Amino acid sequence: MSKTVPVGVSARHIHLTQEHVEALFGPGYQLTEFKPLSQPGQFAANEQVAVIGSKGKFDKVRILGPARPASQLEVSRTDSFSLGVKAPVRESGNIEGTPGITIKGPVGEVELETGVIVAARHIHFHTSEAEAWGIADKQLLKVRLGGERGLVLENVLARVSDNFKLDMHIDTDEANAAGANNGDIAEIVD
Repeated sequence: MSKTVPVGVSARHIHLTQEHVEALFGPGYQLTEFKPLSQPGQFAANEQVAVIGSKGKFDKVRILGPARPASQLEVSRTDSFSLGVKAPVRESGNIEGTPGITIKGPVGEVELETGVIVAARHIHFHTSEAEAWGIADKQLLKVRLGGERGLVLENVLARVSDNFKLDMHIDTDEANAAGANNGDIAEIVD
């Protein structure tokens, strides 16, 4: 049985707590939806911020909603060099011991002490799909991306939940190396 998954290329983005949304955009401010994302209930917000590191900055970094329990900036390795931040590869949400960054919004600024990561490549599985394929939460997988510059990615993290929809997330560095685009199909090979 072929185990194929759609590919989503994840550009730099930020998740914010409601407290930080309000510090950057004003008291009581709520994020507004620009477009839905592949995962149920998740969306790209209309709102964007600037992120400022010791060597550089990026303007217009998209916020993903809804608000989260902890603020977190996800960048590619190339982005981290440009910002001057030594961002480790981590599973989303695992920000302990990570570097911080300055975030600037239209009405305020926030200094994050931690929260900058290069997101570990991963596949979201609905529980039923993972069970059918014999895949466990946190299992590391090997995945083949086809095409002219096809390659095999190792250490692809399986994330399993009743709240997930099947989708593989890689960052822009990984997508560029493979010549991959949103909507391409990848195959789990182990």
